[in-house]
Amino acid sequence: MTDPDDSPRHLGAIDRTLDAIAALCRIITGVALVALTAIFGWLVFGRYVLNATPTWVEQVAFLLVMVIAFLGAAVGVHEHTHLAVTALRSAVPARVRAVLVIATDLAMAGFGALMLLYGARLTLFKWGSQIPLIGLPEGLRSLPLTVGGGLILLFSLGHLLRRAQRRDLRRDTFE
Repeated sequence: MTDPDDSPRHLGAIDRTLDAIAALCRIITGVALVALTAIFGWLVFGRYVLNATPTWVEQVAFLLVMVIAFLGAAVGVHEHTHLAVTALRSAVPARVRAVLVIATDLAMAGFGALMLLYGARLTLFKWGSQIPLIGLPEGLRSLPLTVGGGLILLFSLGHLLRRAQRRDLRRDTFE
């Protein structure tokens, strides 16, 4: 493993850009989580205090959950904190482990590409209709899938680039 300070300048810029994108995703998911909490608070208040249940809460909550889930998953890929079973990788020699890490990154990139492709198709297909009760385009429901897939692809390619430059600092990559 080489010292990250010895890497070419453009790779540092790529890493900083990917880190900034992940930070922005964390902010968006945090705001979405606060908004989700607030609208459910309004739901409870409306139902039990005002005796008038706000009907739009379910639709907005679903959109917020999609944002939280897919952007959060992308950040997990970037930060290598997503659900991963490393027992096999830990049990094999370092060379085999390196191959498994690359295979995992390639599989995640492929999965992200499929999410991006099919999510975009679904988003475009459903954009013309509206979500009941809130009047927003139905395509907004699958837009987080599309964006999350693109980010998973991008972050996985970033891991592969760092691996190719021998700058992969993930703990289970090397002994």
